[in-house]
Amino acid sequence: MKEKAMNFYDILKSAHSGWRYVVFFLLLIAVIQALTGWFGKKTYTEGNRKLNVFTLISAHIQLLFGIVLYFLSPLTKGPMGDAMYRYWKVEHISIMVIAIILITVGNAKSKKVTAAVAKHKTIAIFFGLAFICIVAAIFMMTKSDPSKTFFGVS
Repeated sequence: MKEKAMNFYDILKSAHSGWRYVVFFLLLIAVIQALTGWFGKKTYTEGNRKLNVFTLISAHIQLLFGIVLYFLSPLTKGPMGDAMYRYWKVEHISIMVIAIILITVGNAKSKKVTAAVAKHKTIAIFFGLAFICIVAAIFMMTKSDPSKTFFGVS
């Protein structure tokens, strides 16, 4: 049996599905590091700065994948009355954009403060809120789209 060649949509959907793990784990590590830096009153290192920037960049790459997918996906074309279509059409993109805004603002604000603990605190709060948004969106996804699982590749 001949296998169907992947088209642009399938490639982009796979990239978006795989890249989410990069974003999720970088964000998780950044939040943990920021919390330990904040509560442990640690110095803010070049490594902390780089992790935060890589987290920011990975989230923005994911956003670019997602924006293109938004216009190509059949999941955004269905009726708003259906929970699954509503999730993909409105809720998913809204929550993820809010999360990326939080990451962007947190990174920018952390650059403006000079005290190391204040930098860690800023990252912990903004990146932490973004992480909570992402986890909440994942739970909403699994509830509205029965074909999806929390960490399953879709």
